[in-house]
Amino acid sequence: MALAAEAATIGRTIPVWRSKLLKSLAQNKRLANSRYVQLATVRPDNRPANRTVVFRGFLSDDDDSLTFVTDSRSRKVGEVAVNPAAEVAWYFPETREQYRVSGNLTIVDAASTDSAMQAARKRVWHNMSDPGRQQFAWPHPGLPRHLEDPTAWDCPAPGPKDPVLDTFCLVVLHVDEVEQLKLKSNERFLYRRQEAAAVPADEGAAAVTWVEEPINP
Repeated sequence: MALAAEAATIGRTIPVWRSKLLKSLAQNKRLANSRYVQLATVRPDNRPANRTVVFRGFLSDDDDSLTFVTDSRSRKVGEVAVNPAAEVAWYFPETREQYRVSGNLTIVDAASTDSAMQAARKRVWHNMSDPGRQQFAWPHPGLPRHLEDPTAWDCPAPGPKDPVLDTFCLVVLHVDEVEQLKLKSNERFLYRRQEAAAVPADEGAAAVTWVEEPINP
């Protein structure tokens, strides 16, 4: 039987899966790769595309979307434009847990007119390391390297307060389903997002409910 899955926090309720994911991150924080995830998208020819990306945090305290970054010239940007469906696979070795997080992606580029998303894009840019920001000044990813000027790789790294490069994009995964597999205890949980009934405009946004269901591992 499905159970309502919500946890109280200051100012709002947060999904149980988010609390569990944060706990897993804390328990695995000594591992440098604990924030590395596999992000799968769909190519225009319907073949899968998968790559490792770095989790950059939740979009905000009030938004449970996961964030990553990418280059505006990367293939995944074109893939998302055709089909925004995506899934993340995330394994934590210390606790022997796997999370599968699925939903739709939004690419926030330099031309985005959403002020909140642009603010998030700038915040992530600011928090990145200098070598991380430097990659967005490199030549076009995926092209043959021998065609480029070798000195193009020696450009100085932009600082955290420098203007955000146009090639820098924030990738936002709007989550609608999460699976947690606990290998130590052979437990598996499924979390599904459910939109509440519409409410009058003067009463604010409709609440989101997450339903938890234990399933066979």
